[in-house]
Amino acid sequence: MKNKNPETEQESLYKDLDQMTVKELLKNINTEDKKVPQIIEQQIPKIEKLVKSIVKKMQLGGRLFYIGAGTSGRIGILDASECPPTFGVPHDMIIGIIAGGDTAIRKAVENAEDDTEQAWKDLAQYQISSLDFIIGIAASGNTPYVLGALEKAKENNIKTGSISCISNGLIAQVADHPIEIVVGPEFLTGSTRMKAGTAQKLTLNMISTSVMIKLGKIKGNKMVDMQLSNEKLVKRAIKMIMEELNIEADLAAELLQQHKSVRAVLLDHNAKK
Repeated sequence: MKNKNPETEQESLYKDLDQMTVKELLKNINTEDKKVPQIIEQQIPKIEKLVKSIVKKMQLGGRLFYIGAGTSGRIGILDASECPPTFGVPHDMIIGIIAGGDTAIRKAVENAEDDTEQAWKDLAQYQISSLDFIIGIAASGNTPYVLGALEKAKENNIKTGSISCISNGLIAQVADHPIEIVVGPEFLTGSTRMKAGTAQKLTLNMISTSVMIKLGKIKGNKMVDMQLSNEKLVKRAIKMIMEELNIEADLAAELLQQHKSVRAVLLDHNAKK
């Protein structure tokens, strides 16, 4: 059943925000934000099961989809878009989809989140199959666009997870691996871009990073597959090679230029041993 009094809509614990000083506003917002990691910690056993299920699918060649509306959709797109440069994976390996399409990344699209059928149409453009995995993201736990996606996924034997910030939400009742991070009332009543958004972003950080590590995209604690898209990352890559091979910067830079990635340098070095 739908939660009749979702936690995301509860009255703020703080009164007269417009009468607070800037310092009071910042301290009180920070007080609320500090609650989020502790609440996420309680969900780690469920997040662990979710990650293991995703890894199994991706080891078979499946992809990971994030789907959401508004802030939740944007956070999913943010996490998905950061995986290729960080881990060197293809752009179509982790995909973020938002209600209303790319326009909605920057501007709200009226009524887009209320369409229960459009999400599956959006997913179908990617020839989604039972090899893939979908995570529905909705702070309210009841967004029709996300709910429609998870219901159709279930009909098509596609494994799913959900991230919501209320208890007993509809998407959690449909998902195979529901994660409910109930962060309580927002500092600004109903503004789920705050604690709820933070909770979603932190959780996605945990999920995608853990999945990529288990898929072998990290060596030790280094991003050996990262894309060398700017000077900062090139310098970081050179430093990694220097530390791993115990060589000087000039030689490390020469090897990186020759092999184009940290992993390729290390593989070539190990092959010559």
